[in-house]
Amino acid sequence: MSNICQIPANNKTINNTLDEFHYFITADGTSDFKAEPGRYHLYASLACPWAHRTLIFRKLKKLEDMISLSIVDPVMDENGWMFSDGPHCIPDTVNHFKYLREVYMKAKNDFKGRVTVPVLWDKQKQTIVNNESSEIIRMFNAEFNTCTDATIDFYPEHLRNEIDQINHIIFTSVNSGVYKAGFAEKQDDYNVAFDALFKTLDFIEERLSKKRYLVGNIITEADWRLFTTLIRFDAVYYIHFKCSLYRMIN
Repeated sequence: MSNICQIPANNKTINNTLDEFHYFITADGTSDFKAEPGRYHLYASLACPWAHRTLIFRKLKKLEDMISLSIVDPVMDENGWMFSDGPHCIPDTVNHFKYLREVYMKAKNDFKGRVTVPVLWDKQKQTIVNNESSEIIRMFNAEFNTCTDATIDFYPEHLRNEIDQINHIIFTSVNSGVYKAGFAEKQDDYNVAFDALFKTLDFIEERLSKKRYLVGNIITEADWRLFTTLIRFDAVYYIHFKCSLYRMIN
């Protein structure tokens, strides 16, 4: 059993081309998934940094009354993520399943891939809209603006090129880098991931020594994508993933 968002380096956390579901919600409904209050449901885990991103955006964009929520148990059994009555868990009030795998199977009955969080579910079409956190937060950021008064934009157009560049660096060496190091099966692979991780953290430290935010003078999605890894670093990655050159607290 596991209580860490354990994702080996050969799956979706490292290579998101393995994701199955990449539909998009749009404000005007041209994608067949229209942004509507009460239509969508988010499945997440408090243990997972990727799911944590979506919870942050759901909160900051004031979508809590519009997008319902289930939280899986942080401890996985042999069947993967499950719904329980454990602390801070929220059961599946939409499909009433015991395991998240059942949600995937309902969306695609021949599903053979890896069951991961987050998952954005369409109650109307009875299917998964998307299971890629970086795409879900973009939808939360922009497509529900007519449904809420939360006008803050975490992906402003004039900063998008720079945000994308920083996101790529952080995703490759930090967000995924801790998993590349933690699940490395060869010493050389571990060394490469370890070195890239801490070189990038040094780069970030230098950048933030001169400015408050990673991009521009406002908080953007780049900051939040970094935050969900850093907040877990000392408690999880430093100890369990052997990313132990230094701790964030230092």
